[in-house]
Amino acid sequence: MATATQNQGAVVKRAPKQQVVVEVDAPSRREFLYYIWGASMLLLLGEGTAAFIWFALPRFKEGEFGGVFPFGPDVVPSVGDAPQQQPAGRFWISNTENGLMVLFGVCTHLGCLPKWVGVNNRFECPCHGSKFELDGTYIAGPAPRRLDRFGVTVVFADGTSISNAGALGAPIPIQGREIAEIRVDTGNRIIDASLPTSVDSV
Repeated sequence: MATATQNQGAVVKRAPKQQVVVEVDAPSRREFLYYIWGASMLLLLGEGTAAFIWFALPRFKEGEFGGVFPFGPDVVPSVGDAPQQQPAGRFWISNTENGLMVLFGVCTHLGCLPKWVGVNNRFECPCHGSKFELDGTYIAGPAPRRLDRFGVTVVFADGTSISNAGALGAPIPIQGREIAEIRVDTGNRIIDASLPTSVDSV
């Protein structure tokens, strides 16, 4: 009996709980700089990719410089008359004996804006004196070449169309044909020192 009482009053000692301590090494200064360098390179690569996509695949609205400008036949001057300026598109619509063409309204010298001088029947740059004929051909002055051109598509009333985009911007013969629409692509700037006689000769 005494033994049972003694056993009931005994205190059972348990082994103390072992604490597991996991030591985490803090990154060294060199590792931290590696992380920062890697993140910077990824950010730079991402920005470069976004910029490349933005400039390689431009999206211009119709009627905005860099996009297509549609016009009716009313903007076409008569053969040999003064060209029609379109300030929004930065170009001149010119109708010569060889046909219709669209000239970029910026001088090929230093980017000034040549004006049509009716008295002299030519384009003249007010800044440095370069001069160009009605079709943009270089006459005199410091400009290194003729006026640049834009690709044009002329849609006729019978449903046919002619484009000079692949013909170095050559004049499109329109005499005697009824025009339905003219589409000037200001995203297709044609730079060339020579000019075929007309689209038919290409």
